[in-house]
Amino acid sequence: MRVKIGRDTTMAENRGFFRRKKRTLIVLGIVLVIALIILFNLRTRREKTVKVTIEKVKTSDLVSIVSASGEIKPKKNVNISAHVPGRIIKIGVKEGDVVKAGDFLLKLDATQYEAVAEGNRAAIRSNRAQLIQEEARLQRDKNAYDRQKRLYDEQLVSKDQLEMAKAQYDVSNAQVRAIKSLIQQAEASLKSTLDTLNKTTFVSPIDGMITSLRVEEGEVAIIGTMNNPGTVLMTIADLSVMEVEVEVDETDVVGVQLGQTANVRVDAFPDIVFKGKVTEIGSSALQKTAATTTQESKDFKVIITLENPSQKLKPGLSASADIVAAEKKGVLSVPIASLVVREKPEADKDKKDAKEEEGVYLVENSRVKFQMVAKGITGGMNIEVVSGLKEGQEIVTGPYNALRELKDGILIKSEEKKAQ
Repeated sequence: MRVKIGRDTTMAENRGFFRRKKRTLIVLGIVLVIALIILFNLRTRREKTVKVTIEKVKTSDLVSIVSASGEIKPKKNVNISAHVPGRIIKIGVKEGDVVKAGDFLLKLDATQYEAVAEGNRAAIRSNRAQLIQEEARLQRDKNAYDRQKRLYDEQLVSKDQLEMAKAQYDVSNAQVRAIKSLIQQAEASLKSTLDTLNKTTFVSPIDGMITSLRVEEGEVAIIGTMNNPGTVLMTIADLSVMEVEVEVDETDVVGVQLGQTANVRVDAFPDIVFKGKVTEIGSSALQKTAATTTQESKDFKVIITLENPSQKLKPGLSASADIVAAEKKGVLSVPIASLVVREKPEADKDKKDAKEEEGVYLVENSRVKFQMVAKGITGGMNIEVVSGLKEGQEIVTGPYNALRELKDGILIKSEEKKAQ
C-alpha cells in the first residue's frame, strides 16, 4: 500500500510540471505573435505611403497660344503740329469729321508774314529799278573807257586818262553785280517768307477722320524745340486699316512669327472676337522708365493687323490678343503640373551637363519611378511629350506638395482628383 501511494504522488507531480510548461509555451507564443504584429506595424509605418492623383498618358490636339495686351491703333495716324508760331484765327473741322486729302483744316494769323513778304517784294522792285540805272551807268562808263582806249592807242590821250576811265568802268561793273546780289537775297527771303506764309494754312495730308482736336480759335500755336514739344493741333487717322499694338514678353516673343493668326478681344465689345495676323515684330525691347531695373523682364512690340475691322473700333481702346504660335494634332501630352525638375543623382552628374533633369513619375505596381522626357509645344494646361513616354502609361499628376516629396520606389496611394 505504501508503494502505490508513492507512485501516485510522482505521477501527479509530473502532470503538474507539464501543465506549467504548456502554460509557459502558450504565453510565449502569444507574446511572439504580439511581437510579430508590432514589428509588422512598425515596418508598415516606416514605409510612408504618399497620396497622389494619377492619369494616363494620352494623345490630344494642342494649340500653343501667346497672350498679350495692348490697344487699338490705326495704321496711319498723323499728328498735325505747327511749323510756325501764330494765333489760330479759323478752324474748319471738328472732332469726328471725315476729311479727304487737301481739305482745309485750320488757319493761323498770317498778317506778320504777309507784311514781311510785301517788304521783300518791295525790296526786289526797288533793287530792280536801281539795277536798270546802274546798268545804264555801266554801259556809259564802258563806252567812255572804249573811247579812251582808242584815243590812247592813237596817242591822243595820256595813260592817266585811260586809267581813270578804266577805274570808273570797274566801279560801275561792281555796282551792277552788287545790285544783282541784293535782288537774289531779296528773292530768297521772299521765297522763305512765302513758305512760312503757306504754313499758316493747314490742309489734310491723308484721307481719314479727325480723331482728336486739341485747340480752339484764339489760341496761340507754339512750335517745338529740342527740349519742348510743339503744339499738336489735331490728329487725323485712317480708320480703314486698324491694328492692335501689344507687348509680348521676351520668353514668348521667340515663338511669334510674321503671318501667324490671332484672335483679338476688345474690352468695349466683349462678345466679339476680331481676326487678325501678325504683321510686325519689334527687333529690340521696349524702353521702360528709368525706375525699372535690368532684372525685370523685357517686352517686345508686336503689331497685329485686323481683318475687316468694325467701324465701331476707335483708336485707344484696350484689347487683348491670343496669337496662335503653334498647332499640333494627335500628339502625346501630359498635364504641365506633372512635370518635375530635380537634381541629377550623383552617379549621373557630369561637369559638362546640366545638374538638373526634367521628367515625370511613372507608376509601376503602386510605386513610382522617375522618367526623363523631351518636351514640345504647350497648349492650355497640357504639354507635348516628344520622347520618353508611351500612350497609356500612368503618371503622377499631383498634388504639388506630393510631387515634391516623391522619390524612386516610394509607395503611393491613388486618390480622386479634386475638382478645380
